[in-house]
Amino acid sequence: MALLSLKQLSVSYGGPNLLDKVDFQLDKGERVCLVGRNGAGKSTLMKVIAGEITPDSGEMVGLQELKIARLEQEVPAGTGGSVFDVVAAGLGEVAPLLVEYHHIVQQLQHDSSEQILNKLEKAQHKLEAVDGWSLEQQVETVISRLSLDADVEFASLSGGMKRRVLLAQALVRQPDILLLDEPTNHLDISSITWLEGFLKSYGGTLLFITHDRSFLQALATRIVQLDRGQLVSFPGDYHSFLQKREALLAAEAEQNALFDKKLAQEEVWIRQGIKARRTRNEGRVRALEKLRRERGQRREVQGNVSMQIQEGDRSGKLVVEVENISQEFDGRQLFKDFSTLIQRGDRIGIIGPNGCGKSTLLSILLGRAEPQTGTVRLGTNLQVAYFDQLRSQLDEEASVVDNVGQGRDFVEVNGSRKHIIGYLQDFLFTPERARTPVKVLSGGERNRLLLAKLFTQPANLLVLDEPTNDLDAETLELLEDLLLGFTGTMLLVSHDRSFLNNVVTSCIVFDEDQQVREYVGGYDDWLAQRQQPAKQDKPATKLEPASAAKTAKKKSSLTYQQQLDLKALPLEIEKLEQQIAALTEKMAAADFYQQDATKIKQVQTQMTDLEKSLEAAFEKWEKLEALQND
Repeated sequence: MALLSLKQLSVSYGGPNLLDKVDFQLDKGERVCLVGRNGAGKSTLMKVIAGEITPDSGEMVGLQELKIARLEQEVPAGTGGSVFDVVAAGLGEVAPLLVEYHHIVQQLQHDSSEQILNKLEKAQHKLEAVDGWSLEQQVETVISRLSLDADVEFASLSGGMKRRVLLAQALVRQPDILLLDEPTNHLDISSITWLEGFLKSYGGTLLFITHDRSFLQALATRIVQLDRGQLVSFPGDYHSFLQKREALLAAEAEQNALFDKKLAQEEVWIRQGIKARRTRNEGRVRALEKLRRERGQRREVQGNVSMQIQEGDRSGKLVVEVENISQEFDGRQLFKDFSTLIQRGDRIGIIGPNGCGKSTLLSILLGRAEPQTGTVRLGTNLQVAYFDQLRSQLDEEASVVDNVGQGRDFVEVNGSRKHIIGYLQDFLFTPERARTPVKVLSGGERNRLLLAKLFTQPANLLVLDEPTNDLDAETLELLEDLLLGFTGTMLLVSHDRSFLNNVVTSCIVFDEDQQVREYVGGYDDWLAQRQQPAKQDKPATKLEPASAAKTAKKKSSLTYQQQLDLKALPLEIEKLEQQIAALTEKMAAADFYQQDATKIKQVQTQMTDLEKSLEAAFEKWEKLEALQND
């Protein structure tokens, strides 16, 4: 059932339309992820749906009394009071009454004077007048469900807990549609996995924006891409989306190539001059003018970031050696008796919750801070490039050009000299954007700028503290490829599980038992290793000859029907794969999304059903194979 529909909706801020006559439908129970490049207009679309922005044209149609709540990217300035106060604020006008009543009840625990009791009575009458008791229960229920302490001051909470409180504020309205804009930003891995699990069990409808590919893969039931003002829907998960998007882009490129070839032929004809005019083929001239208009209106696919790391001289084989280092902060043990050896070429991820001491450990490993106990030995000829998650290396008032060029017109990267404007265009900064001050840039632009500045420095030790925040998926993938080709040493602090899996060769982890340990491999490898129970060495047990013979003869027999099913399944799977391939080709056609929305929906539903049938067929085949071989 459709909760919300957008019809021919457009939004522009003076340039090309961010939303260009888009159609969109959100059905009950869906978990839809909105993807697209930084600046494509994803947050704008969310604000339109939330009623915060009025579109230039088009209409939005929703069910009567449709309730929509939005969780913003950042904690709103001025948010204060207790957790109860902040959560209750999601109920609007009645919130002050609930907050007043809650604080009077708190006072009663310390002061039961007649004055306080009179206040309580008045507050109760006010709540009864607006049916406030049920609303107060809603606040209490949500606070309990999200494991929050109602009376803790909001300002004293960590960033992850603040985001949890703001999620509670959105949920307390019991919205039909919950909008989440980058909900995992600045959360540690434990908070991200908690949120992932909570949203999976949440019964409402979700529309969310995220660049966390693991989060997206786990949560989305449908992916909608915003590209050059248009929305394209892809049923299924993230892996399926990547395949279908590539097919769509390939079809578009082929269509554009054919169009451009025809346009070039017509341009040659019109330039024949007298011969063309003599034929006086006015229809052909008009057709050429139409082709020119269409070509002029075409919006090209946005280019990708083109990054190069300025590699420094080769370091010594030893990069850092630490022995039995310990550190405390405010009476809390960050790590104790930790030892490690980092050698040239190692790519090490550092994993742990916010505030556990990751940045402190980095500072000690780089020789910028002394441990309270233990020794640190640095290798020779180290050239360090440091990506700071707080972006403190950027001058907010200076322009993008001045931040990177430092007064120079040219930069040199790996022996190649480039004009600063051209270099910044590799990081998707137009000449106009390159001359704007840093303070007006978005989060993603600031991260790209810091990478651009960092990669002008020769380095053989790359230190990256949360480099993935606010970067779109395409830029993340390019950064991954770049880091994999880097021949120096890398230390990476990140909460992006996919990024860790794809880039690092080992991990230093702040485990839950307050110990810091090393593990081979990425994030998933750490999970597998930490979950393995300790195994006791046991002598191998030999089978007696009779037992061995008995075991060899033992087979799980299939029923006659199961044998028929097993024989038929490969053909059925092949048929389903062919149908899916044909539908994928159909959906990749340039004119597919120009047809009636009902027809598009039918094909998309057919694709979803086929993919489910294929998955079920594979599961059945595996079970029957296992039974046959037991």
